[in-house]
Amino acid sequence: MVKASERKDFMARLAAAHPDPESELNWTTPYELLVAVVLSAQATDKGVNIATAKLFPVANTPEAIVKLGVEGLTPYVKTIGLYRNKAKNVVALSEMLLEKYGGEVPDDFDALTSLPGVGRKTANVVLNVAFRRPTMPVDTHVFRVANRTKFAPGKTPDEVEALLLKRVPAEFALHAHHYLLLHGRYCCKARSPECELCPVADYCSAPEKKARLKDLVPSA
Repeated sequence: MVKASERKDFMARLAAAHPDPESELNWTTPYELLVAVVLSAQATDKGVNIATAKLFPVANTPEAIVKLGVEGLTPYVKTIGLYRNKAKNVVALSEMLLEKYGGEVPDDFDALTSLPGVGRKTANVVLNVAFRRPTMPVDTHVFRVANRTKFAPGKTPDEVEALLLKRVPAEFALHAHHYLLLHGRYCCKARSPECELCPVADYCSAPEKKARLKDLVPSA
C-alpha cells in the first residue's frame, strides 16, 4: 500500500516521466474527441487514429455524420473492433447532440452519459481532455497500475476511480489519469512489466515485480 505520506512523491515521479501528457487520440474539437473515444473502446488508439484520419476530413460534425448515416459511416470504421455497434452509436449520439444540445458536446457528466455509447469512462475522458476537468477515467492500464502498486486498489473501475479521486494530491489531479495510463501502457505492462525501469518500483511489492527482477538476475 502506498502510504498517504508517499502519494505526492509517487505521483511526482510518474509526472516527471510523462510531463505535459496529452491524449494519444488525434482530435481538434470536442466532437472529434467524443467520436474517437467511443470508437476506441476495446481498440487501440493507433487503430482509431488511422480510421479517423480518413473519416474526419469527410465528416467531423454531428450534421455530417448524420448525413452519412450508419451505412455511409461503416466503411470508415470497419477496421475497428465492434465497428457495427459503434457506427450505430456514433450516428445516434450525433442525432441526440443535434436534437438536445444544438450540435455541441455538453460539458456535463450526466448529459454525456445520456448519449448512446457513452459510458462513465468515455464521459470522464471527454471532460478531462476537452474541458480540462480533473476527472479520473479508469481504463485497463489505470486499473492495472492502481491495483499493482496498491495506490488505489479496487475490484471494479468505479472503486478505483473513487479511491483515485480521494488519494491523488490536488496538484496532480488534472493529468493523473494520463500519468497512470501512460505508465501502464509503456512500463507497467500487463504481461512484461519493465520493473527495472519503473520510477515508482520502490513503492511496489507486486508479485510480478519480484518475478521480473528475479528473472533479470544473471545466474551464477
